Amino acid sequence: MRVYVPLTLPGLAEAYRTGELGPAPLAAFAVTPGLREWYVSDDIEELEYAALNRAAAASLRLLAGDPGAARRRVVVAVDVPDQQAVVDPDRALDANAVGEVRVGAAVPLAKAAAVHIDAEDAVADVSAAAEALGAADQGDDDARFTVDGAEDHELLWYGVQEIPNLIG
Repeated sequence: MRVYVPLTLPGLAEAYRTGELGPAPLAAFAVTPGLREWYVSDDIEELEYAALNRAAAASLRLLAGDPGAARRRVVVAVDVPDQQAVVDPDRALDANAVGEVRVGAAVPLAKAAAVHIDAEDAVADVSAAAEALGAADQGDDDARFTVDGAEDHELLWYGVQEIPNLIG
């Protein structure tokens, strides 16, 4: 199963240093029955793109909690055995948890398929979105508009071998 692990650049640097994504349980996003129902599509590429975007939103939440991190969303795509990625039934009603899975073991970074990161031109919008996230969660329409501005930016694709340049 392909899962999308939300990180920050410091989190990616730590994964590179240790050689693994972890510790377990690891929060990630995948094409789950809940995501299929929410997105209403049978196209696996569209569903995987939706899971990637859910992970990007989770990365934004990580950024909101880490004011010192560079303001770029980071998602690592990795394949894990199906039985290692489990949907948490206690989170099923949380709108932020659509597509969320828990990976039961640390994943070697060598198993990653790709890294997705915001381009430099997204930094201002991502920074503003991280600042506005709390107010958006409380129903502030202007803050929601700001958060949506970050979501308008596509994450760029990088090969795993490019990680040293990304964190450098």
